[in-house]
Amino acid sequence: MKTLFIGAGSMAHALMGGALSAGVLTCEEVYVTNRANQERLDHIMHEFCVQKVNQDTSYDVIILAMKPKDFHEAAESIRTHLKENTLVISVLAGITMDHLSDKLSFNGAMARAMPNTSAALGKSATAVSFNKYLSHSQKEWTTTLFRSVGTAVEVEEEKLDLITALSGSGPAYIYYVAELLKGAAVKLGLEEDLAKGLVTQTIAGASAMLTDSGLEAQELRKNVTSAGGTTEAGISALEDYHIRDAFFQCIASARDRSQILGNELKRQSLKK
Repeated sequence: MKTLFIGAGSMAHALMGGALSAGVLTCEEVYVTNRANQERLDHIMHEFCVQKVNQDTSYDVIILAMKPKDFHEAAESIRTHLKENTLVISVLAGITMDHLSDKLSFNGAMARAMPNTSAALGKSATAVSFNKYLSHSQKEWTTTLFRSVGTAVEVEEEKLDLITALSGSGPAYIYYVAELLKGAAVKLGLEEDLAKGLVTQTIAGASAMLTDSGLEAQELRKNVTSAGGTTEAGISALEDYHIRDAFFQCIASARDRSQILGNELKRQSLKK
């Protein structure tokens, strides 16, 4: 599959690396372009031995991996690379497939995905939506692409703003929790390196239990929480500070922001 990556940022790098490692793509099939950062483009081409874009060439797959705000400016040049049976895959937050199709003047196969930055380690949780024009083989190929950097599930496009808030932004919430746990431990008397190591391994162990034990998070939590014990005291403090409400508002606010950003981009495109 002759594949063009538009954008050479961290997500393009992760997808490219995963696809090449898994054999989903070969380096001879991969082309890449980047709007501004030539140094970044040169680095990625050297690292993966992939090809520089040919301006007037069409591709079997085009992966939109630029910043969402740069899409409208790039749309005209993207059209020159499209053919009737091209598969367009977008990892642009907030921009719907209908809007992409309209701006690209393209009524063909399109997928929209929301990976996260853990793709760099092959640990992404990715949700993918498809329009009605994909063939069975194109769907399978797209799913295989995203499974090369973690897990991938198919969802309705209407759920992607919420999934952006949950798993797209999710790693940052976990990092924030790690930051706060370490900070509290240091403030209460632990050395910083010791606190960091304990927090990191605790989160890794808890993640493994969620993945491998077959138990729900609630059950795992209850198994650790003895009546009158230290864990119960800690969780009680979290509840006193309305931790459930805080996490609900966290996800809801991020979802709403994804919707707002998408609507702003649509309005901007209408003014041009």
